[in-house]
Amino acid sequence: MDEKLEHLQELDSRFVMQTYKRLPVAFVRGQGTKLWDSAGNEYLDMVGGLGVTVLGHCHPAVTDAICAQASRLIHTTNLYYVEPQAELAEILVEGTFPGSRCFFANSGAEANEGALKLARKYHFRSGSPRSKVVGLLGAFHGRTLATLSATGQPAKWAPFAPVVEGFEHVAVNDVEALRQAVDGDTAAVLMEPVLGEGGVYPLDSGFLRAAREACDATGALFIADEVQSGMGRTGTFFALEQSGVTADVVTIAKGLANGVPAAAFMARGELSEVLEPGDHGTTFGGGFLACAAARTTVKTILDEGLAGNAAAVGATLMARLESMVGKVPIVTGVRGRGLMLAVQLDRDAARDVVVKCLEQGVIFNDVSPSAVRMLPALILTEEEAMAAADTLEQALAGIAGD
Repeated sequence: MDEKLEHLQELDSRFVMQTYKRLPVAFVRGQGTKLWDSAGNEYLDMVGGLGVTVLGHCHPAVTDAICAQASRLIHTTNLYYVEPQAELAEILVEGTFPGSRCFFANSGAEANEGALKLARKYHFRSGSPRSKVVGLLGAFHGRTLATLSATGQPAKWAPFAPVVEGFEHVAVNDVEALRQAVDGDTAAVLMEPVLGEGGVYPLDSGFLRAAREACDATGALFIADEVQSGMGRTGTFFALEQSGVTADVVTIAKGLANGVPAAAFMARGELSEVLEPGDHGTTFGGGFLACAAARTTVKTILDEGLAGNAAAVGATLMARLESMVGKVPIVTGVRGRGLMLAVQLDRDAARDVVVKCLEQGVIFNDVSPSAVRMLPALILTEEEAMAAADTLEQALAGIAGD
């Protein structure tokens, strides 16, 4: 009996709003790709805090950066210059999105909100205001009212109606529908290069190129939501790079500071000058602690070539998962890129699979009722990937045989 877990469950049920369907475990310590629960059990983490701990848990360089910054200064606001913020911006711009400038926020939803405001202000400033935004069915962009409206999942809208007007959604990889939707009234096209919360669906390169062409033809901005697919996760720093397409604005969050809340949107060229003092702001975004952690995280990813490790280990893991198709009856397919992967099932059994794997010491995520997702740290080794896949196969085979 884990008395500590039982105590936490009791406190949670009494004092915390019940907005999460929690698994029966409380983690108390982490190191690299491993976690330990309140009873001392060890787990291999294939979820990575939903793609957040890109360097693994308690990476020593990030821990040192956080501790050093916390001992000096944590907060003053953006009314003044913030040294680690400026240094982080330099690393991001020169290392990942040349010719841009950054605005720092706290979450992916905030980054997407800021990008949408930038798009509207851009067209307002040009003398021809536009508000329409074209996105994708199944996409996810956040839980604020505007980003929820941008999210292409109508079932999520109903309890919060009316949603924000001006968003139109087309089917994934439907080039003709996209071309018809993007017109002279379109302020921006907003896309995840790989749909994350929608189930890990990579967009076709041809579809992404068609989006770029439609934006160029109409004057709309192309906003790439790389909140989940960025930071080297898919084998390149931004997933969009693999299509040969360049966005006007890119949003990042999740893995930016390896667990400390941090986000940014980055805009190129003249777009970086659209937002002026008073147009947008944040009290906590771009703070000392988050930027110190992010500065170290981004530098480590770039210096150590961790996107390359994600590509290599991800390819090996993908092949191992694909070997289950036709072998394990419940598995119908595998999709994703790098270390952003999902196994599709023929039934709504993903939660049962995740629970079985948890009991065996490996953590997966049921991204949908019929799909199991993996978002492990970019430092994952092939040996760890194979061990995780073995556990997953055993769980899948067991459920298929039930």
